[in-house]
Amino acid sequence: MKFRALGEARWILAVLAAAWLASFLLFPVFCIVVGIMLAFTLYFFRDPERHPPADESLAVSPADGVVVEISEVEESEFLQCRVRRVGIFLSVFDVHVNRAPFHGKITHSEPFTGRYLDARNPDSAKLNARRTWVIEGENATVIVRQITGAIARRICAWSQVGDSLHRGERFGMIRFGSRTEADFPLDAEILVKIGDRVRGGETAIARLPRIPAPTEP
Repeated sequence: MKFRALGEARWILAVLAAAWLASFLLFPVFCIVVGIMLAFTLYFFRDPERHPPADESLAVSPADGVVVEISEVEESEFLQCRVRRVGIFLSVFDVHVNRAPFHGKITHSEPFTGRYLDARNPDSAKLNARRTWVIEGENATVIVRQITGAIARRICAWSQVGDSLHRGERFGMIRFGSRTEADFPLDAEILVKIGDRVRGGETAIARLPRIPAPTEP
């Protein structure tokens, strides 16, 4: 999936490239503006390599951006229990590829239609168009939500139910500014605070409960 993000921009890049060529031939003064738009599109759809920490108990951030919410809430869609939620706001300057917080299997993936509120608004998690992923591991079940924003209008899903994801593995992206949330069990230790800048697939944001060692018979 290394070049999957760039593939999501193929039509945008084609249109901008054609516009740049046309402006260069017909209206040279405008080719600078179109060239800047083309360069920014290439920048936006970048997908750098990331390296998770060695400690397998550390869940990594599912997205780049700034932590805007840390709360204990009732997860009523799938888990039907209270969870620790970490909300991350992604500006148009952040990498928009989403990554698995920990190693697990996708047991549910469902899109929801909705509005396009500013992704910094906490209500966007309930009212905006989004896709919810349920990832089940050996010692925890984590929910990740890709939430659209006022500019973002498309969620790109690269994985499907039944796929196993490694920690930090790419599973999708959101086009332009947006929000990503991760719901952890209550016994997970949250390692970030509001205002922290995180990197998807690399920054440890929670420590998951360890699997109890088997007892001797």
